[in-house]
Amino acid sequence: MLINGEHVSDMDEIEVKNPYNGEVIDTVPISHLNNVDKAIKAANNAKKELQEMSAFKVSNKLYNVCEKLKEHREEFAELLTKEVGKPINESYVELDRSIETLKLAAEEAKRIYGESVPLSAGLNGKGFFAFTQKVPLGVVVAITPFNYPLNLTIHKIAPAIACKNTVIIKPPTDAPLTVMKFAEIVNEEFPDGVINTITGYGSEVGDALVASDKVNKISFTGSVMTGFLISNRAGMKKVTLELGGNDPLIVLDDADVDAAVKGVINGAYLNAGQVCMGVKRIIVQEGIYDEFKDKLVKETSKIKQGNPLDKNTTLGTLISEKAAIHVEEAVNNAVDNGAEILIGGKRDGAFFEATVIDKITHDMDLVVRETFGPIAPLIKVNNVDEAIDVANSTEYGLQAGVFTQNYKNALRCANEIEAGTVFVNKQSTFRTDNMPFGGFKNSGCGKEGIKYAVDEMTKTKLIGLNLR
Repeated sequence: MLINGEHVSDMDEIEVKNPYNGEVIDTVPISHLNNVDKAIKAANNAKKELQEMSAFKVSNKLYNVCEKLKEHREEFAELLTKEVGKPINESYVELDRSIETLKLAAEEAKRIYGESVPLSAGLNGKGFFAFTQKVPLGVVVAITPFNYPLNLTIHKIAPAIACKNTVIIKPPTDAPLTVMKFAEIVNEEFPDGVINTITGYGSEVGDALVASDKVNKISFTGSVMTGFLISNRAGMKKVTLELGGNDPLIVLDDADVDAAVKGVINGAYLNAGQVCMGVKRIIVQEGIYDEFKDKLVKETSKIKQGNPLDKNTTLGTLISEKAAIHVEEAVNNAVDNGAEILIGGKRDGAFFEATVIDKITHDMDLVVRETFGPIAPLIKVNNVDEAIDVANSTEYGLQAGVFTQNYKNALRCANEIEAGTVFVNKQSTFRTDNMPFGGFKNSGCGKEGIKYAVDEMTKTKLIGLNLR
């Protein structure tokens, strides 16, 4: 672990295993609570030095971190593939997005603006000159998931540091190594204590971080259940919660079928389906249902499953065999209730085949709950009204997509689907690192995306001058 610029271990350790072959890549400590306290103290002690830096200096240091990550791109991508099991080409994409996210944060560090406030527009406000400043919160705790460990961590810590907060990271237990390695690069540029890493199990380490009154914000990506626990325990802290999704893709009769099929291939099987904004429900109008289904099966058959380090592999493992078994159980349950597997459906260790499954009803567990696997469940609907109703029949509301050439139906879907983002003629599994990202309903609260994350990680102070 990294605490106040020093490497710290504990007696107990967690083995980090490669889900492809089961080999132990490395071990990380199971932190005791005394080290959590040390990390919180270090982050608080480092606030003053960081906040005294000019925005210019903070920006330059973030650019330096970006350049160092570029230099080690190959090394990071290989480690990412080994600990997550995603194909190496997908790891390269995550590295490139991470580099881009750092650039955006470095740029944003120089444009954190306040605004003038016309107090004279209010009763007795004549003669005042007032303006606002964006002030750092203090200490931000980032609790990150396994599926995109590097990029999602950077989406939390880069804007936090850009607006001069210090950071404590709790990386994912299944895939902590890339995050911990990245923290070392950040620590080379910034004063000791600006960035700290704590490893261990969430039930102990996470609880201690969330409950501490010396922490000012929690930024968490993970499950709904854990998100509710954090929300209940955080007290007066600010929280940003990204709690996953059950994202629909609507395909209407007038859609470009080939483009929609490509959207599903890119959206349902990316990172073995372990994507919060992945295509998890495919809602197809009856007029093109059979054509769409046949083309999807044909394209799914081209997916190449294998060694994630092989550049020809397009589908790697899930994060663990346990996760793959969970997907297998969800698929088997759907089949037991009348669904039909058109292709795939088999598990081998931590691998699960790319699977198209037909005769799904919108109330089956497979699509009611977030199934984190390479599954393409097909739901047939009669018209756009039914498609929107099915899209909204979930506790989640992260992102959605609709394929149609009819602008009226496109705008209806965009306006009526209950999600933080709706894409027209693009699948839900799309994100640029500068856009506001965050969902409605149980998909969470707050927004990520560098500019929007900075807003979430600052507080607004008003300064008024009486000129009379």
